[in-house]
Amino acid sequence: MIRRLPVIPTIIVLAAAAVMVALGFWQLGRADEKAALLARYAGAQHMAGPVEWPRDVDSAELALYRRSQIICDEVVSFDSRAGTNARGAKGWAQYANCLVEGQAATIPVVLGWSHEPLVPEWRGGMVSGVIGPGPRLVADPPLAGLEPLTRPDPKDLPNNHLAYAGQWFFFALTALVIYGLAVRKRLAGAD
Repeated sequence: MIRRLPVIPTIIVLAAAAVMVALGFWQLGRADEKAALLARYAGAQHMAGPVEWPRDVDSAELALYRRSQIICDEVVSFDSRAGTNARGAKGWAQYANCLVEGQAATIPVVLGWSHEPLVPEWRGGMVSGVIGPGPRLVADPPLAGLEPLTRPDPKDLPNNHLAYAGQWFFFALTALVIYGLAVRKRLAGAD
C-alpha cells in the first residue's frame, strides 16, 4: 500500500501544510507583539508632557497617541473625510494639509468635525492635539469653529492575529484531510 502512495503530490501537500502551520505560529507571535504595542499605546495616552512632532517613521511610531503641537505656517489644501465626533455622530473630519518649518512633507491636521464637507475658514497658526495614526495631528481643542472629533484611541486598532493563526491551522488541517480522502479513494480504487 505504501508503494502506491503518490510520492510527489504527497511531498507537495506535506510541504504546503508545514508552511501553513509555520504561518500559524508566526501569527501567534505577531499577536503577542501587537498586544504589547497596544499596551504601549494605551500608556502613551496618559503621559503628561507633549512630544515634538515626529521627523521620521520610527519617531512617528513612538509618538502615536501622545500630545503634540505644531505651527502651521501655510495651509496647502483642505479636504474632508468620513469622521465621528466626540458624541459618536457620523459626519466629516475636516483636514488641513500644513507646511511646517523644518518639515519636508506637509503635516495633516484634523481641525475638527462637521455635518457636511466644507472648506474651513482657517489660515494656519498654532495647533495642539493628539498624534493619531498616519501620522496626523488631531486638534484638541478643535479649530475653525468645528466640533471635536473622537480622540484617537488605540482600542480602535484590531489585534486579529489570533484569528489569522486559527485560519492557517485550519487551512493546513483541511489540506491534509482532503488529500488523505483523495489518496484513500485512489488506493481503494486500485484494489
